[in-house]
Amino acid sequence: MAVKRSAGLLLHRSAPTGVEVLIGHMGGPFWAGREDAAWSIPKGEYGPEELPQAAALREFEEELGLPAPEGDRVPLGEARQANGKVVTVWAVEADLDLDRVVPGTFTMEWPRGSGVQQEFPEMDRFAWLAPAEASVRLVAGQRVFLDRLTAHLRDSGRI
Repeated sequence: MAVKRSAGLLLHRSAPTGVEVLIGHMGGPFWAGREDAAWSIPKGEYGPEELPQAAALREFEEELGLPAPEGDRVPLGEARQANGKVVTVWAVEADLDLDRVVPGTFTMEWPRGSGVQQEFPEMDRFAWLAPAEASVRLVAGQRVFLDRLTAHLRDSGRI
């Protein structure tokens, strides 16, 4: 079985209280009512015919309804999540007005076994958070990207 691959962008900005990152709460009934480990970096799957960075840009636009911001894309590398999926992430310094976000949607049978198809947002809300707070909310397999971003910013003298 082929390894599933996913790619995304981790936006970060300078705020009066320090660095903040943009993450989104996963949509759909499985994640409803959950906060800790129920958020994600905007990302999505891609196949062998697509380059990871192109997938990251496409997925950002699909999940937020806005084009990916311009700027230097700093590679934060890959990480394997508990489900076996390999995630590749780039960091981009950019500010984004969350009032402009129009999340993409997906359709699934809900309730299961009912035969009824319902539409849900891929991500139902977004937030700018300090890395420490974002770490608690992110699914465990993506927390490493916050550590890598923080190390990059520290190494470049930006924090």
